[in-house]
Amino acid sequence: MQEPLLGAEGLDYDTFPEKPPPSPAERARVGALQNKRVFLATFAAVLGNFSFGYALVYTSPVIPALEQSTDPDLHLTKTQASWFGSVFTLGAAAGGLSAMVLSDLLGRKLSIMFSAIPSAAGYALMAGAHGLWMLLLGRTLTGFAGGLTAACIPVYVSEIAPPGVRGALGATPQLMAVFGSLSLYALGLLLPWRWLAVAGEGPVLVMVLLLSFMPNSPRFLLSRGRDEEALQALTWLRPADADVHWEFEQIQDNVRRQSSRVSWAEARDPHMYRPVLIALLMRFLQQLTGITPILVYLQPIFDSTAVLLPPKDDAAIVGAVRLLSVLIAAFAMDLAGRKVLLFVSATIMFAANLTLGLYVHFGPRPLTPNSTVGLETLSLAGTEQPPATPTSYLTLVPLLATMFFIMGYAMGWGPITWLLMSEILPLRARGVASGLCVLVSWLTAFVLTKSFLLVVRAFGLQVPFFFFAAICLVSLVFTGCCVPETKGRSLEQIESFFSSRRRAFLH
Repeated sequence: MQEPLLGAEGLDYDTFPEKPPPSPAERARVGALQNKRVFLATFAAVLGNFSFGYALVYTSPVIPALEQSTDPDLHLTKTQASWFGSVFTLGAAAGGLSAMVLSDLLGRKLSIMFSAIPSAAGYALMAGAHGLWMLLLGRTLTGFAGGLTAACIPVYVSEIAPPGVRGALGATPQLMAVFGSLSLYALGLLLPWRWLAVAGEGPVLVMVLLLSFMPNSPRFLLSRGRDEEALQALTWLRPADADVHWEFEQIQDNVRRQSSRVSWAEARDPHMYRPVLIALLMRFLQQLTGITPILVYLQPIFDSTAVLLPPKDDAAIVGAVRLLSVLIAAFAMDLAGRKVLLFVSATIMFAANLTLGLYVHFGPRPLTPNSTVGLETLSLAGTEQPPATPTSYLTLVPLLATMFFIMGYAMGWGPITWLLMSEILPLRARGVASGLCVLVSWLTAFVLTKSFLLVVRAFGLQVPFFFFAAICLVSLVFTGCCVPETKGRSLEQIESFFSSRRRAFLH
C-alpha cells in the first residue's frame, strides 16, 4: 500500500505519483538509521579492535624507554627490540589461524569474547614484567587476541548490519583500531610504560561486559539450525517498523542453499575460490604497503629522519590524522563506493612513500645519533646529506609525508580491505576464509616488521619506502582489474554475483 506523504522523511519526500513505494530493503536502511541497537552491538564488538590498535603500537613509546632502562633484566638491545616489535604479528597470525576454527565453532560473538582471555593475560604480563621473556610472551598474547578479533569482528559487524549502512559500520573496526592507537600515543606522553599496559585492560573488560547483552549473528544462528533464536536476534537488531520477516526469509533462503560444508571439489569452483583469492590478495597487498612496520617503528623512524618536532609529538599527531581519515572513509564509503576510495588511497600512499624515500636519500640527517631501535646505525646508501638544523622547515617533510601516508591508508586500504573481506567471502567458508586472510596478513606483517631493520641496516632507510611505493602501484592495478564494487548490495546479492558471474552487476 502506498505510504502517506506525511509519513515521508526529509530528502525522501516526493510528490510525484509515479514514484513506487519504498522497497523492503530501503525501509530496512531507514530503520537501521533510526535503530540504535545495531550501533550498540557494533560498538560492543569493535572495542576489541580498540584493544588491537592499542596493543599494535604499544612498542612505539616503550622501546625507547626500555633501551634506556638501567635494569639489566629489562634493558633491550637492538636485536631484542626488533623481536619485541615484531613478535606481536606472530601472535596475530596464530590468532587468525585459531579463528578458522573458533569462528564457526563458537560463533562470531563468543569468539570475540574469548579473545579477552589472552588479551588480559598479555597486558598483565607486560605490566608486571621482570624479564624479557615476560615482555615477549605478553606481546605475543595480545597479538593472538588481536588476530582473533581481526578475523571475527568484521564478519560479525557485516552480518548484523543492513546493506545501506554496512559500509559505514564496516569502517568502525578500523576506526576503533585507530582510536586505540591514538589513545596509546596520547597516554604515552603521560604514563610510564608499565601503566600503559595496565590501561590496556580497561577496554577489554568493557567489551566483555557489553557483548554479554548483545545477540549473536543471525546468519550464524541460522547456519546452526537455531531459526527461532536467529529471528529473535534479527528482530532485536531492527526497529519495530522494519520488514524483519522479509529480511529473515532472504537470509534463510541463502543459508539453506549452503547448508553443507565446503568440499574440496567445491573449493575449486570459481564462485568459491575467486572471492577468497581476492580477499587474500587484498590483505597481502595491504600489509606490503608498509603500514605495520611504519606504525610499529613510527617514533624511531622520526628519531632517524631529523624531524623538527619531538618524535613523541609527531607520533601523536599522526595518530590524530589517522583517526580523522577513517572518519572520512566511514561517511564516504556508502556514497562514493569502495573502489573509488581504494584508488584514491593507493595514489596518496604511493606519493607519500616516494616522498619519504627521496627525503631520506637526499635530505638532511640528524645532528646527533639517536639510540632508538638501531635505525641511526644504518648507512643511507653512501649519500652525503647536509646536517639538519633544529629550525629547518625541511625537516617537516617526514612528518607531513607520514601524515599523508596514514591518511591515504586510513581512507581506503585500511578499512575497506576489512570490509570487503567480510562482504565477498561466501557464507559457508566465511569463518575459515576470514581466519586464513588474517593468518596471511599477519605472517606478511611479521616478515616485514622483522626484516625492516635488517634491510635498513644493509641498504638504508630509503629502500623500504621505495619498495612500499612500488607496491602501491601494484595495488592500483589490482583494484582496477579484480576488486568488485559492493556498495548498496546485500551479502546474499554479492554471493549471487560470484555464483552467476554477472560481472556487470558489481561494476
